[in-house]
Parts: sequence; structure tokens; C-alpha cells
Amino acid sequence: MTKPSLPDLLHAAVSAVGGTERPGQVAMAEAVAEAIDDNSHRLIQAGTGTGKSLGYLVPALAHGERVVVATATLALQRQLVERDLPRTVDALHPQLRRRPQFAMLKGRSNYLCLHRLHEGAPQDEEDGLFDQFEAAAPTSKLGQDLLRLRDWADETETGDRDDLTPGVSDKAWSQISVSSRECLGATKCAYGAECFAEAARERAKLADVVVTNHALLAIDAIEGAPVLPQHEVLIVDEAHELVSRVTGVATGELTPGQVNRAVKRAAKLVDEKVADALQTASESFERVMELALPGRLEQVPEDLGYALMSLRDAARNVISAIGATRDKSVHDEDAVRKQALAAVENIHAVAERITIGSEYDVVWYERHDRFGATLRVAPLSVSGLLREKLFEDRSVVLTSATLKIGGDFNGVAASLGLSPEGVEGDDVPLWKGLDVGSPFDYPKQGILYVAKHLATPGREGTRGDMMDELAELIEAAGGRTLGLFSSMRGAKAAAEELRGRLDNPILLQGEETLGELIKNFAADPKTCLFGTLSLWQGVDVPGPSCQLVVMDRIPFPRPDDPLMSARQKSVEEHGGNGFMAVAATHAALLMAQGAGRLVRASGDRGVVAVLDPRLATARYGSFLRATLPDFWYTTDRNQVRRSLAAIDATAKADGK
Repeated sequence: MTKPSLPDLLHAAVSAVGGTERPGQVAMAEAVAEAIDDNSHRLIQAGTGTGKSLGYLVPALAHGERVVVATATLALQRQLVERDLPRTVDALHPQLRRRPQFAMLKGRSNYLCLHRLHEGAPQDEEDGLFDQFEAAAPTSKLGQDLLRLRDWADETETGDRDDLTPGVSDKAWSQISVSSRECLGATKCAYGAECFAEAARERAKLADVVVTNHALLAIDAIEGAPVLPQHEVLIVDEAHELVSRVTGVATGELTPGQVNRAVKRAAKLVDEKVADALQTASESFERVMELALPGRLEQVPEDLGYALMSLRDAARNVISAIGATRDKSVHDEDAVRKQALAAVENIHAVAERITIGSEYDVVWYERHDRFGATLRVAPLSVSGLLREKLFEDRSVVLTSATLKIGGDFNGVAASLGLSPEGVEGDDVPLWKGLDVGSPFDYPKQGILYVAKHLATPGREGTRGDMMDELAELIEAAGGRTLGLFSSMRGAKAAAEELRGRLDNPILLQGEETLGELIKNFAADPKTCLFGTLSLWQGVDVPGPSCQLVVMDRIPFPRPDDPLMSARQKSVEEHGGNGFMAVAATHAALLMAQGAGRLVRASGDRGVVAVLDPRLATARYGSFLRATLPDFWYTTDRNQVRRSLAAIDATAKADGK
């Protein structure tokens, strides 16, 4: 039997999902097929509307090797498992003569734990287990959530938190879920045979396509114990997010509250002397943290160093002692011991990591008004880790709408541990970059407007001229505005000010769930939505409800961000341009994502307005603009108001 051709397979899949075949999608599919055949690597930029999920699924399914697809967002995971994969598998079946299996796999804490549900959760105040359903008042929000979870447990097939609608609070979910460290293991647990997390793992082992998230991919790479099944092809979608997700997984933290909880959990499982030593170490750590000021610790201060060494040593003794102690008064001792051990092992690991003091780690204090001080440690870079763990023994395809920063792939490639494109050498993974473009006609569909006449934004204080400009733009657009702010404080200030000046409803992130806000924004063209980071990347509102996207300023990282400033300094010490490599690249990526909110469909028209003159006047402005979609560019404020008014009039004439 002749092997079906890739164009025929792609055509069948696109027809099945009711899409339109696009040249960029065909080019992408061919590049993915080539990478899989050559066992090589690709970075593929595919603009909004390309249909990139089919661009990688079709060649991966056609090849027949097991593939892992890792994404950053729940929305894309759902789209793949509930829509794209079922339809694609059905469409390809007549030509492939097989029906590839697919499964979703997440971290253990995403699944309901039947042991925790039926046997109770360890309580911080005491050391045994308690019935969380009895403890929570049935009339409270927590009590209602827990009762709903108990009912849901009887009917759910997956136990996956994301299948529960409406959702429940993190606090409620924590009562009926466990981390991988707290899990008893299927062989020791009375509910092991029915375990939702174990069932998900078993399905993944049998699947040809495993859909997971960046965090689990990072855990699989970092912790050495494989979580994902063996696979020959890895596709990382939304790849611009990968470095920050891996950094998050590789970051450790210690707080006095966390240490206190560990002390309480361990106290009944070890003898008094060992428990007292951990308690004493905990108290000295708490005293140091009370005086902690936010910022990077280039060197660990002496008092903190002593406190961490005491914590490390006391935690190590507890870990040894827990293994040998049996206390008949403790109900469900295995579960209590496992939870205590997980808490103490984490303290030992973080305290030891900071005490050892690797030059490749960054240590800093954070302070929160409500929660007090936190001590954090994160890798200066994850590029070496990614080069070693990601690109060996498999073909890797990384794709996103924004991978070319400042006009080429090399910036993103460097953050992933890759050399510049085309550079060969020992232990240097070879890769190729491909920009398949976008089906949208950006110069005709959108305008990039930079408010060059405004004052340069300072670090503090309200910007009166910026508020006036924003109000005038919204009025010209008739609402229809997504306001992207570099800080929550800026978003709140703008919402408060403009609610008093304009008739348009202004929704503010945090005042309702994100899903509800986006739904309300899409439903009423007069409405505006203001917010910060998750809106820069998570909003998909095609049509006339979003015809003006405003960025209040270039979203450079805060100068006092310890990790970003440490990374910048490291680049400079190695002879590079730290500002361009770190701060400007960070800003370019966010701006490209933010600007991508404007044109989501072929009929969309509108303006991206940047209320920061530096995009037009600073030397780095051209680097940032080169990362944005190729909109028609202007600094003429009157021209842009006329254009917005015309777009608004057209939408109203169409009854929208």
C-alpha cells in the first residue's frame, strides 16, 4: 500500500474541522514532517489564524511514533483533546488505516485523591487526620465546595479538576488532592486501583499522542524520575512561555508559616528531642525573616546562613527519624507520615540549596503585606538544563505566534540553550527556524499608533496626559477597548479615573473571574476591559468588540526584579548587552503577545495604541517594533482618531 501524502492528509484534517487550508499551515506541516524524519529540531513561528495545531498534529500522527504535545494554557489543551484530535483521528483513519489513541496527562495535584476524600486531610493544628466535610460549616463557601466535590467524585470519570464546572477555590481543592510527594503510591494506597491520577498515567502509556503542560514537561526534565511515557517526538506549543514555566518549577521557596506547618506535622512522628531541634531552628528562621527587606541577596547574610544550616540539619534528622518511628495513636499513619515527610523534605532541599550557594542560583527576599516575608531561590538560567534534557534522544518542534524577537529566532534559541542557527559543534543541537507568516493582511487590517507626543512614563505617579489620551482614544473607538497595563496599580488607576469620565462600562481584572470578564467584554461593543499580565496573552475576542488594544507603557521588567536584574548583570559580565538580551527581549515578547489580541480573524480591523513615546524615539524602539505584527505605523494622533471613528461607524452600520 502506498503511503498517503502529507498534503492529502492535511486536506482531509482541515476539511474535518471546517477550516481553510493555508499556505503557512502546509509549510509548517512539511517542516514538522522533515524534523521528525531527520530526528532534528525546529523553531516555527506561526501567526494567529495559521491553524498551527493541525500543522503539527497531522505530520506527527502520520509518522506513527509516540508524540508528546506540551502547551502552556488549559484552553489549548482542551481544544486539542476535545476538538482537534478527535476530528483529525477520524479524518485520517481511512488513509492511515489506523486510529491513533490520545490522552491528557497532568501533574498529580490536578486530580482528585480518593484517599484524601474518604480518609480525611492532615490538619495543621493537630497531627492526625480530620474529616474536612465535618469541619467546614455547610453554609460556608468552603463547605459548599467540599460537598459539591464529594458528589462530583461519584460521577466524574477523570477526577481532573478542570472537568469540574463551575470550579472550586484552591483552598477547597487542596483538601481533596495531594502532591506527588504526599502520595502514598498505588501499591500502598487502599484506593490505588481506582486512583484517577494512576488511571491518567496508564492511559498516557497506551496513547500515541500525550497532551500535557509545560510544568509537567519541566518536572519530567528536572526531577529525573520520568513522569511522561517514553516518546520519540516532542512538540512544544506556546513555546514562548516555556522558559518562564521551567524557571517556575525550578524555583524553591521558604516561609516561616510553611516551616511551622512542617514542624507540627512531624512532631508526633519523631521523638521529642528531634522535634524540638526542628522547632528551635524554625523559631530562629522566623526571627531572621521578620527583619527581611525585599531584594536580592548577592551573598547570604550570616544570621540567615546560620538559621538555614540549623533548619537543614534539623530537617535531615527528622527525615531519618520519621522512617523509624511508629505511633499507634495516629490514625492512618502512612498518610500522615507521607505528608509530614514531604513538607520536611522540601525544607531540607531548599535550605541546603541556598546554603551550598551555587553561582548559578539567585536568592532573594520578597515581602507581602498579608503573608510576610518569603525566601526564594531560582536558577540564573535554565538554558543549560533545557539543552541537556530537552533536545537529546528525540526530535523537538517548538512553535508559537511569537518566537522571532527583534527579527530573528536567535534570542529565543539562546534562552533554550541553543547556539545561533546554523552553528555546528560537539553537544550543540542543530536546529532550523521557519516563519510561516500569518494569513492576515496586517498592514490593511491594523494600525500601530505610538503616542510620540506624551511624556516618557516615570516610575511613580499618575500620568495625566496618558489618561487624557486614553479617554480620547476610547471615545473615538466607541468603547471596544482592551487596555493592557504593565501593573495592576496602573490598571486600577485608569479604571477609576475613566469610570468617572466616560459613559462606557469599564471592566477591571480581579473584579470577576477572567472567563466572566472576557465573556462580558465580548458581548457588548461599548465595553472596555482593563487588566494586566494574563490579559496580554489570554484574550481571544474576534470581531467588533475588540477594535482598540492599548498598552500603557513598554512592559520592561521592574528594575528591582531580582531574577531579571541578576540575569541582565550576568549577560553584561560575559560581554553581552544585558538590557537588550533580558529587559528588551522580555518586553518585546509581551508586546507581540499583546498586539496579537487585535486581529483574531480575517475580518477584524483596528488599532494597537502604545502610550509610551520611547517606542518611537528610543534606540531600542526599532527592535521592539520588529517583533510586532506588520501593522501600518503612525505617530499622528489625529489620523488615528479618524481611523478609529471610521472603524466604529462601520461596525455600527453593520449592527455591531
